[in-house]
Amino acid sequence: MNTTAKSVLGTLPAMPAVNTAPRSSSKTLANLLLAAGVAALVVGVDQMIDSWAESHVVAAWLALWAVAVLAIVVLRGLTRHLAQNLMTGLDAWSAHVARSRADERLWSMAQTDPRLMSDLQVAMDRASETPGPAQNLENLVTRRAARLVRDRLYYI
Repeated sequence: MNTTAKSVLGTLPAMPAVNTAPRSSSKTLANLLLAAGVAALVVGVDQMIDSWAESHVVAAWLALWAVAVLAIVVLRGLTRHLAQNLMTGLDAWSAHVARSRADERLWSMAQTDPRLMSDLQVAMDRASETPGPAQNLENLVTRRAARLVRDRLYYI
């Protein structure tokens, strides 16, 4: 049988889309927040029982382990929720920044390309239209005529 890898890969069924609601980056962030919270609590408790721990080493060790386990149980849900909210906010902010940069690049390209500028102006006109076919046509013709005069596009 003389099949190539390309033909074999072409016959494989497509993988179904997987819903990745809790993304790995939010899980990683939640784990880091959990570790930081547990470490902070253990260090705080260690500072509080330091003088007592000199005479009761085993009891202090068990107390620190108990604090660590309880901190994991208590903070696990909180850190997951905080990480998911933080990642959602960061994703929204990142998308907003990307859209802004794309708009700026498109506008700078449109400044040098009259065809692109006219397409953008038509799209902006369509977006600002009011409902009603007769009013839309009248507004469109008025705005188009004003834009043609303003942009000195008499040849169109």
